Amino acid sequence: MNVSTKKWLFLKISSVILIPLMLWFILNFVSIYDKSYYEIIEFFSNTTSKFLFSLFIVFGFFFSALVISKVFGDYISQNNLKNVANRLLFLFVIILLFFK
Repeated sequence: MNVSTKKWLFLKISSVILIPLMLWFILNFVSIYDKSYYEIIEFFSNTTSKFLFSLFIVFGFFFSALVISKVFGDYISQNNLKNVANRLLFLFVIILLFFK
């Protein structure tokens, strides 16, 4: 399978996975918006909320890295510069995931 095809496939799969996670996050964010600090901590202490929020963050970073990589491919004509930008982008995403 071609690298471009893999990126396209991963982009589509991650976007389909992000739709229900985004809906879940928006609905829960609206419900906890006016809550106290302790109620918000209680919400994020729930195992299901922790798991779904972690998935949301991981797939969100993955999706954004793929989209930015596509932008690099479209607007940077030099292959060396494009490769450096993509590697720095993925390194940055991996580092951010460890500090969430």
